[in-house]
Amino acid sequence: MGILGFLLLGLIAGAIAKAIMPGDDRGGIIVTMVLGVVGAMLGGFIGSALFNSHPLDEFFDISTWVTAIVGSLVVLAIWRAVAGPEGGKHNAATNRRV
Repeated sequence: MGILGFLLLGLIAGAIAKAIMPGDDRGGIIVTMVLGVVGAMLGGFIGSALFNSHPLDEFFDISTWVTAIVGSLVVLAIWRAVAGPEGGKHNAATNRRV
């Protein structure tokens, strides 16, 4: 798969991961899609290590999409754990952002 196809796959996988795990993220949809590219790479490496396959070889193969989306979900969950909620400050009395 070419680099442009890989980037497109990562962007779409990041958007799908965002749809599966909705919520506020620091950086918005752009950062989520960049995390999708990183997640697609992670999913490809994990898929090739565990199953001795090359899931990111074909753009339209279902294993390519599954590994990219799962990798994006993992990276998105790690990002949320590290970065915390957007805004960061809440007013405890009204449960609103300050």
